[in-house]
Amino acid sequence: MKSTLKSLLLAAAVIAAPLAGAQVASAEGEKYILVSHAPDSDSWWNTIKNGIALAGDQMGVDVEYRNPPTGDLADMARIIEQAAASGPNGIITTLSDPDVLSGPIKDAVASGIDVIIMNSGTPDQAREVGALMYVGQPEYDAGHAAGLRAKGDGVTSFLCVNHYISSPSSTERCQGFADGLGVELGDQMIDSGQDPAEIKNRVLAYLNANPDTDAVLTLGPTSADPTLLALDENGMAGDIYFGTFDLGENIVEGIKSGVINWGIDQQPFLQAYLPVVVLTNYHRYGVLPGNNINSGPGFVTKDGLTLVEKFAGEYR
Repeated sequence: MKSTLKSLLLAAAVIAAPLAGAQVASAEGEKYILVSHAPDSDSWWNTIKNGIALAGDQMGVDVEYRNPPTGDLADMARIIEQAAASGPNGIITTLSDPDVLSGPIKDAVASGIDVIIMNSGTPDQAREVGALMYVGQPEYDAGHAAGLRAKGDGVTSFLCVNHYISSPSSTERCQGFADGLGVELGDQMIDSGQDPAEIKNRVLAYLNANPDTDAVLTLGPTSADPTLLALDENGMAGDIYFGTFDLGENIVEGIKSGVINWGIDQQPFLQAYLPVVVLTNYHRYGVLPGNNINSGPGFVTKDGLTLVEKFAGEYR
C-alpha cells in the first residue's frame, strides 16, 4: 500500500510540474465536481476543500466543491443529479448511504461521466455503482483497528459519540470498535446530534449514568470538541481513555495535553487531491491505477504531532 501511494504521488508531482507552465495535453474546459455529504457546519471538510483546490491548480483543471448545507442525504442525491446534468468530465463523491445515493451515481455513470468514490463507502460499493475506484479509509476496518488497540490498553467498555448516525459509515466506525474490543455495541453508541451544547449534555448524561465506562470514542471534531468540554466539566479529562477519528485544532491540543490518547488520521487531503490527479491523467493519457487507494487509518499520538500540529485543519 505504501509503495502504491508513493508511486501515485510521485507520478502526480512529475506530471503537475510541466502542466503548471505549458498546460501540455490539457483538454479545454476540463472540470471535476466533488460532492460531499457534509453540512456547512463541519469544519473538518476544509481540508477536503484545500485538497481539491490544490489539485485543480496543479493539474490545470476546473474543480468545484458542492454539499448539502444541512447534511441531508436526499439533498445530496439531488446535488449529484444536478452535477451530472452540468456535464463535467468527472464526479468525485462520497457514498455515505448507498440506499439513497446509488441511484444518482449509477445514472451519472450511465450518462458517460467517470466517477470516483471517496471518503465514505467501500471498494465493493464503489464497484457496484460503476465507479472507477475508491479512495478513502474503510470505516469498519479503521474502527476495528482502533478497538484492537484499545483492547490492548485494557479497555473493556466505551461510549461511542455518533454525531452523524444517519450515515451508515459512521455506525461502522462504532461497530468496528466494539468488535475489536470483543464486546457488543448495544447502547454504548449514542445519537448525539450535531449541536455542540446537545452533544456535551448527552455525553455528560451517559457518563453520569454509566460511571464505570472505560473509554470514549468520538467520530471527528464535531463530536470530539464538545466531548472535551464535557470531560473537563465532570473531571474525567485525562482519566478516561479517549480516542477519536479525524483531526482538528482542539483534537491536536487534546492529544498534546494527554487528554486524548490518539486520533485516527484518514488523510482527507489525499482523499480529495488524489481523485483529481487520477481522473485528469486518465482523461489525458488513458492511465489508471489498478487498485483502490486506502488513505487510512493511521494513528496520530503525542509523539508524532510535529507536522500534524502545523497543518491541522489545513492539510491534515
